[in-house]
Amino acid sequence: KQWYQRRVAITAGQQGYKYKMKSVYAHFPININIINDNTHVEVHNFLGEKFVRRVNLLPGVTCKPTGNKDEIMVEGNDVENVSRSAALIQQSTTVKNKDIRKFLDGVYVSEKTFIQELEES
Repeated sequence: KQWYQRRVAITAGQQGYKYKMKSVYAHFPININIINDNTHVEVHNFLGEKFVRRVNLLPGVTCKPTGNKDEIMVEGNDVENVSRSAALIQQSTTVKNKDIRKFLDGVYVSEKTFIQELEES
């Protein structure tokens, strides 16, 4: 077990972790703004609401647009901080007081990878 934990720690230090997140909506397009040197995320127009949802990312985590429509990347070296930041973004778009089987709008994790793939030798 210890050798695996060490290997994961070494891998994380060399590569880092990257979570891709995609905004899913049926009618009202969700707008995601990345502000303050890629450390804060704002979610606008969720379910047509005027309320702006703001998420402060955890230390060592940055957020970048991927270039694809409605998709962002959450990156960092610590897997806990990256996954918790992605969870905070997803939880900020939780549908309340509606049937969650019908209202599937939100921002969801679509892919979990390393920042750069190392070649195995």
